Amino acid sequence: MLNWLNVLKFANSGNPAPDQRVEKSDEEWKKLLTEEEFRITRLKGTERAFSSEMCSLFEPGLYVCACCGTVLFDSAEKFESGTGWPSFTQPIHENSISYHKDQGFGMYRIETLCNTCDAHLGHVFQDGPPPSGLRYCMNALALKKVTK
Repeated sequence: MLNWLNVLKFANSGNPAPDQRVEKSDEEWKKLLTEEEFRITRLKGTERAFSSEMCSLFEPGLYVCACCGTVLFDSAEKFESGTGWPSFTQPIHENSISYHKDQGFGMYRIETLCNTCDAHLGHVFQDGPPPSGLRYCMNALALKKVTK
């Protein structure tokens, strides 16, 4: 189980290698994604809080990257954070997510990317529920839900 110290170690010293890499040009991504998905995942945007029904859906399933289809989260790790974005306590695998320091907008945060295709997903915070204490705060448009 990952904890905040693991996240900081990855952000400071390097992320685990992904199982595979998917690399495309912006033009290729634009052909595959909606304009809003492209803005969020490729340009590091953020969707408006409470703009997706995904926050309140807790049925069993897996959450995959909207860009490349890499499995990122299991619904068993999803919880209601009250923030307006889907939140999870753990990624499905340690190497599914990459972590990067984000000091934009006068804040210090840890940005999360899909480790396969570098899609911006959101941020991870240390105010989640036990036992990990992590809250992966994800943009709903960066994820797609699939059944197990």
